[in-house]
Amino acid sequence: MEQPRTRPPHPGPRRGTPSAPLPPQARRRPAGVRPPTTAPVVRLVPAERRLPNPRLTGLGAGLFCAVGMSLLGLLDALLFGASLTMYGVLFVPVCVLTALWVRGSDLMTAPIIVPIAFAVGLLPVADAGGGTAGRLMGLVTALATQAVWLYGGTLVAGVIVLVRRIRLVKRRNRRLTAS
Repeated sequence: MEQPRTRPPHPGPRRGTPSAPLPPQARRRPAGVRPPTTAPVVRLVPAERRLPNPRLTGLGAGLFCAVGMSLLGLLDALLFGASLTMYGVLFVPVCVLTALWVRGSDLMTAPIIVPIAFAVGLLPVADAGGGTAGRLMGLVTALATQAVWLYGGTLVAGVIVLVRRIRLVKRRNRRLTAS
């Protein structure tokens, strides 16, 4: 069933269509026609463009961080004998990647996600005495003794998120004042 329009059509150019004619270099050429070149063109790609740059939602960033820390916790338990210091060292790069890869509209979720992921990934690393009570006591003890890594990683993620948010707001303000 068709729904009636609730707004009248906007008189003017549609979004994405230029209001002025395009310059010659922006116009499409017929297929098979190449622009004349006199010398070979070498295109240099900056190093930052070659790196992966995914944009994760808040949920995606949470899953990335939790799964990543769980896998690193298992790897730490297998290779390093459940070294809590090694687990903390591995936590900081995951915090950085989470803060860099979360999309702009979900920026403030990164500092909330990383401590939760730290605790989730700590389960295979924490000393398990006997049963559920022993595992819970090992988890609480590991959280207390590794608080420096937990706070440090969360602080790194928070600083990265704040810098990205400031840059995003400045870019938005510049765009608004330019138009």
